Amino acid sequence: MNLKNLEAYEILEQRAVADLDSEGAILRHKKTGARVLLLSNDDENKVFYIGFRTPPQDSTGVAHINEHSVLCGSDKYPVKDPFVELAKGSLNTFLNAMTYPDKTVYPVASCNDKDFANLCDVYLDAVFHPNIYKEKKIFEQEGWHFETDENGKLFYNGVVYNEMKGAYSSADDTLEREIMNALFPDTAYGVDSGGKPENIPDLTYEAFLDFHRRFYHPSNSYIYLYGNMDMAERLEYIDREYLSAYDRLDIDSSVKKQKPFEERRFVTKEYPILKDDDRENNYYYAYSVMAAKSLDPDFYVALDVLDYALCSAPGAPVKEALTKAGLGEDNYSSCESGILQPYFSFVSKNAKEGETQRFVSVIEDTLKDIAKKGIDKDSLLAALNLFEFKYKEADYGSYPKGLMLGLQALDSWLYDDMKPFLYIEANEIFRRLRKKADEGYFEELIKELILDNPSKVILCLKPSKTMADEASEKTAERLKQIEDSLSAEELEKIRIHSNELKEYQASEDDPEDLAKIPMLKRSDLDVKAKEFKNELIDLEDGDGVRLLWHDYSSNGVSYFRVLFDIRDLPDEDGFYLSIFKMCIGLMDTEHYTYAKLNNEINLNTGGITPQITVVADRKDTDKVKAFFEFKARCFEEKTKDAVRLVKEMLLCTDFSDSDRLLEILLEARAGIQAAMQAGGHQTAVARAMSKMIKAAWITEKLSGIDFLDRLTELTNDFDNRKEELTRKLDEVRGRIITGCKVLLDHTGKKQGRILFENCAKDLLKDIREYSVKENAVAAKEPAKPKLGDGFVKKAGNLKEAFVTSSDVCYVCRAGYYKSDDLVYSGTMKVLKVMMGYDYLWLNIRVLGGAYGCMSGFTKTGIAYFVSYRDPNLEKTLEVYENAAKYISEVDLDEDTLTKYVIGAIASQDMPLTPLQAGSRSFSAYMTGENLEDEQKERDEMIGCSVSDIRALSRHIKAFLDDGILSVNGKEDIIKGSSDLFELIRPMFR
Repeated sequence: MNLKNLEAYEILEQRAVADLDSEGAILRHKKTGARVLLLSNDDENKVFYIGFRTPPQDSTGVAHINEHSVLCGSDKYPVKDPFVELAKGSLNTFLNAMTYPDKTVYPVASCNDKDFANLCDVYLDAVFHPNIYKEKKIFEQEGWHFETDENGKLFYNGVVYNEMKGAYSSADDTLEREIMNALFPDTAYGVDSGGKPENIPDLTYEAFLDFHRRFYHPSNSYIYLYGNMDMAERLEYIDREYLSAYDRLDIDSSVKKQKPFEERRFVTKEYPILKDDDRENNYYYAYSVMAAKSLDPDFYVALDVLDYALCSAPGAPVKEALTKAGLGEDNYSSCESGILQPYFSFVSKNAKEGETQRFVSVIEDTLKDIAKKGIDKDSLLAALNLFEFKYKEADYGSYPKGLMLGLQALDSWLYDDMKPFLYIEANEIFRRLRKKADEGYFEELIKELILDNPSKVILCLKPSKTMADEASEKTAERLKQIEDSLSAEELEKIRIHSNELKEYQASEDDPEDLAKIPMLKRSDLDVKAKEFKNELIDLEDGDGVRLLWHDYSSNGVSYFRVLFDIRDLPDEDGFYLSIFKMCIGLMDTEHYTYAKLNNEINLNTGGITPQITVVADRKDTDKVKAFFEFKARCFEEKTKDAVRLVKEMLLCTDFSDSDRLLEILLEARAGIQAAMQAGGHQTAVARAMSKMIKAAWITEKLSGIDFLDRLTELTNDFDNRKEELTRKLDEVRGRIITGCKVLLDHTGKKQGRILFENCAKDLLKDIREYSVKENAVAAKEPAKPKLGDGFVKKAGNLKEAFVTSSDVCYVCRAGYYKSDDLVYSGTMKVLKVMMGYDYLWLNIRVLGGAYGCMSGFTKTGIAYFVSYRDPNLEKTLEVYENAAKYISEVDLDEDTLTKYVIGAIASQDMPLTPLQAGSRSFSAYMTGENLEDEQKERDEMIGCSVSDIRALSRHIKAFLDDGILSVNGKEDIIKGSSDLFELIRPMFR
């Protein structure tokens, strides 16, 4: 990394960053003072971001609305939505923007040099030269504006407005916001940077622009570059094209510290529930403390260790004490260390009314005892091992490694210009903390941070059946007052302006402006499909058991699965199979308490996860494969311990502790409910798909709304059913094991695979011995019907609505498109991009105000449209109904179609971690996919023509004709369209 000739920048520090196999540098732009961080290495997945410190002063969402709006056109790229144009037609591996409580960040990533340069340029022009000053409609679209309904009544609409209505409907999200607001009432953290729905309409266009003028300046910027690139060339370009045009400004964007409290504070807040929600245990309690320390690397990691050792880990002492005291169905802790003043919270979720004082007493009494006697050292070491494993593995799933490191750097860089490496160089931190664990550091931390700290908030979040109606009434009253204050002429101007906004939103960009967005050509695309690496190996002395090997370099980490074929499991046992999965690893075993077992797992592995996998053959959906499996990751030298612990979990778990069983089930129920409401679009799609193919139907029975209903019934009648439950769990284990229908799977190099093979042979021997023991409860011939035999296509209610406390909806239409003359094609991948960033995007998000919209066209023949945080229902369904006609008549020029093709290829060509590559190959094996199929799909994508797209209108019509409708969300919206549904019920009973 040669930076010597960079005249526009001052090098403040340049050195090796050994922990990250990188060369790092801190620079400052001489003219403006812009801060620059470089991490140069051999990673082809290059990352850039520009960020700004943006502490808000109120909850109007000004920072959030700016984040959305600056991506809606700029001087150099004057189209209405360059972000969408990039999403359509770049090979990006990441493209987004994020608003935090005190910063806003605009990151991009790509493996293609030309594409990466294009992405950087569009984002830089967006943040420095946005069209927001030229076009007020951008603010109105992304933030808020008035519209009139069919009766001429005013209402609010806007993307951020509707997004935050959805966010404020979630109890978990509300709790997190209220904790931060209460702990930091005198700082930027005491307001909501995302925006409160009732405050967003207070934001004026002038205040919105003033915020941008104040904070979006190079003198307030943080510029980050990561990966394998010519850093000097990139920095020279950024200076020449952008930074050099500015002079340094003295911008006070510093984040103010909250003064310590003199004494603890008690706060009560509300969250909305349905009017007919009669659950008793629906209070939340949070005990939160504000740390005095900041920019302390040991403390930064120690918070996570405390979180694990005190409350988050199964059997952790505070979690155990709260649970045994009957405080909450789900007890956990959390910490936030990515802000100026970190904080730590204990939470009891789904608790009874009036338990505040007891909640506090249980926590403090337990902590006093721990501080006196000492924290269990195995718990501390297990936590340190777990976090160190994750740090060294550096597998962030679909998020580029460079992006996650860059965002973590801001946790310190935002508050000290010379400390961006403070937290991302962690090897020495782990070494020091291991030593400190023996010196009482964590016990002292409990006293200093929690027990002796007056800066704490005890929050009670109580349910309100009237809150949603009161908020709606307050909004209606406000709108009525505005209506009454306006003349008929002024109201007509609003109606006309609303129509003008819609015309602006629906208008097409000038072709000359579109041509200014840099894009690749189809000839830039790799025509060759990625191979699968699947090698089946017969194990010696394995009694026919085979190992599926994925030969990918994994840096000394072994990723393995042990899979048991469960297709012959009796259908009636499917429910208990899911509970079995929940309990494995969380109950005592023959040799460990469940707390010690969890420590042992994290001391020796990067995690062992039981799961159920159900897949359909891509060519014949009636052919289903179903497995109960253990997924594990460990360093190769720990393979023997990892396999030993899989055996312990499977063969030695004791299900007789009914009190522990109930604790697990209640916690699981709370987690499922939260996930279903937060991911309402996924809930809607899963429910719709279950009407069409067996694999989705089985999955619904094992983890969907049907499963949740049965789980609720079980927990409500637990005393009468606990003995039966224990018996059924033992029986399910016996059925899983009997017959030893096992498949092994390994991702890694040969050395790791051989280690796993040898260890697995011992496991298989133990499994065979267990299966013939007298106490193995399993029928030789499984009862009928088998898992999934009860599936009948398109049976039951095909038009369903599930009411939640959400203030928005998630609207899904789905169906089956396959027939003799309608088959899957790679062009459907192109159509998905087109729908997501053209037709659905324009009509559902831009014009409709929903936060998101998605579509899917699967190889198994299912297709769907779904909206996310949507203020509409019938209008959205009308958009879906018109999709086939739109596609049949669509007229695309070559450049536009090529963008969609590139966007589709980009989704296929994301760089994969070793684990992801192995999982992709495993999935192909399970579904019957081969390289020939993959290549055919890719050829169809790259060769896609306008006529190919138009032909897909028949597929859209076919799936819509199936008439499957799944909606969840706001009660008033759903019941206002009750004639659409065959079934309306609460999602949670």
